[in-house]
Amino acid sequence: SLGSDTGGSIRQPAAFCGVVGMKPTYGAVSRYGVVAFGSSLDQVGPFGRSVEDVALAMDALVAGGRDPFDSTSQDVAPRFAEALDAGVAGKRVGIIPALMEAEGLTPEVRRGVERAASALEDAGATLIEVDLPHLDAAIAAYYVIGPAEAFSNLARFDGIRYGYQEPGCSTLAAQSSLSRAHGFGTEAKRRQMLGAYLLSSGVYDRYYYAAQKARTLITEDYARAFEQVDVILMPAAPRTAFKHGEISDPTQMYLSDMYTISINIAGNGGITVPVGLGEETGLPVGAQLVAPAFKDERLISFGAAVERACEPLGVPRAVSAEGGLL
Repeated sequence: SLGSDTGGSIRQPAAFCGVVGMKPTYGAVSRYGVVAFGSSLDQVGPFGRSVEDVALAMDALVAGGRDPFDSTSQDVAPRFAEALDAGVAGKRVGIIPALMEAEGLTPEVRRGVERAASALEDAGATLIEVDLPHLDAAIAAYYVIGPAEAFSNLARFDGIRYGYQEPGCSTLAAQSSLSRAHGFGTEAKRRQMLGAYLLSSGVYDRYYYAAQKARTLITEDYARAFEQVDVILMPAAPRTAFKHGEISDPTQMYLSDMYTISINIAGNGGITVPVGLGEETGLPVGAQLVAPAFKDERLISFGAAVERACEPLGVPRAVSAEGGLL
């Protein structure tokens, strides 16, 4: 299936569900027909049961070349299936020690990523420590840029041209106001309100410009890291899947994106591959691989190497025979 990833919405659900999920490089896949949320962050990519499924889906998605209906679309050649058996011998894998010791990362996820690192090393790759010194600014930058762009993009959903239309309204003002009030969910409203504030007079310069500067620094950090390594390995999420309603604080929910957001900010491609079930929760654990911009075929070759070394997940131990969580 396909998803859209603005800050991790392909890779993190894939990790939680024990499937493969890929966010291609920004511009690799056309977004024509997708509701724009964060125009400089959004990207479309596939979910699959295997890395091979994702490779075949990517070849189909880019087969038409550049899409004139998406100004960010680039001409990318179908070559993903060819990378499945490319191997990783002699390649370099970046490990970021600070991320592996970050607060909130659970031991079972850390062990899962370490298993992926060992698998790549056994396949002939070399592990190299790299640093992304401005990564701590990624979440703050994202939650300025994303809501600001969302406020602008979602303004068109007024109940007249786009989106839900509230019935029985006698005035244009009521039509727009009630359509937006009832057509958007709580989180969409929260982000639009934040975006409106961030773009208001006296606030714009203080936050939006600073976020764009942080974005430049993060992008440069990745570029320097990829001068030393071919891909970077890191967690996809700090923990396994949480129960519905378990995290009620929006800020804590945002922090669960700590391993995925920086890739959207920099525009690089990333893939999540399942690496087993967590020892404590019995739920799937995913490892994330990141590649330089428009080198997404590397994600396939490295992801396939990890996949070959890991046992099939089977039914998560925390799920009953009837499909409910124990």
